[in-house]
Amino acid sequence: MTASQLLRHPWTVFLGRRGVRLLLSLGVVVTASFAMIRLIPGDPVRAALGVDASPGLVAARRHDLGLDTPFLSQYRHYLDGLLHGDLGTSLVTGAPVAELVRTRLPATLEIAVLAFLAALAVALPGGLLAAVRTRDGRRPRTELVFTAVTAGLTGVPDFVLAAGLTALLAVGLQLLPVAGAAGAESLVLPVLALSLAPTAVLLRIVRVEALKVLNEDYLRTARSKRLSPARRYLRHAAPNMASAALTVAGSLLPGLIAGTVLVEKVFAWPGIGSAMAQSVVAQDYPVVQAMVLVLGTTVLLSGLLVDVLLTLLDPRSAIREM
Repeated sequence: MTASQLLRHPWTVFLGRRGVRLLLSLGVVVTASFAMIRLIPGDPVRAALGVDASPGLVAARRHDLGLDTPFLSQYRHYLDGLLHGDLGTSLVTGAPVAELVRTRLPATLEIAVLAFLAALAVALPGGLLAAVRTRDGRRPRTELVFTAVTAGLTGVPDFVLAAGLTALLAVGLQLLPVAGAAGAESLVLPVLALSLAPTAVLLRIVRVEALKVLNEDYLRTARSKRLSPARRYLRHAAPNMASAALTVAGSLLPGLIAGTVLVEKVFAWPGIGSAMAQSVVAQDYPVVQAMVLVLGTTVLLSGLLVDVLLTLLDPRSAIREM
């Protein structure tokens, strides 16, 4: 393959466009994380040192942190630090923010990835089963219950689900720990709170896609040949609805990662979200902007990963974008 052919190859064009889009999005996230912290009313240095701190001490601390320099100068210093892996120092504890991110990020990714996998594991077979049971107007009561339950779960915010699950399963029935990260049992409530709403959305999407596939001619032919239900649905129907379902699932992943902020706070989960919530209250701006940057970058990278996986499953999607 020549260099010209390589440049025009669909995968080269696809990865080039995604790479440019990722860099532009990262630029927006970096700028937004820097600017929004400085636009919030309040003095972070005064909040960190306390109301009894002398004006001279506050001014000296602001000078040490570079907060008395012009906005653009602070921005250049911020970018220079990022390029060297320096996320700043906590105003409250004086600890490097990069160390805080290193210790907190795995816990956030743990519940986010588990919630995503749980949503896929339930929604793909569940949506297909619902379509099979309710196709052609069969079992209207089952369809009514399915629609009502999934619509209800879709409209409930994560933190409300988290509070309800805690009251029912931890406080009422005492089956699971209320909060904290002590063993596998402590994962159940945060993962449930994060995954229930995305699972409901995916169930509805998968059912709709499955109903379309079930009415295709090749499935009628399979039924006429008396193929077993397992072979018809798992070998012929499932692969043809998977692409659309995974596309929707990929679009839900960024919201699921962002939802960890409130869910971690409810369950005192030691992740990025709970640290960010505490830092907002304490006006610890370097920590807040680092957490926003890390969560935003995680969302962008997860979106890129989903796009690549979907293109691997269906290479025609890369060609259609040309």
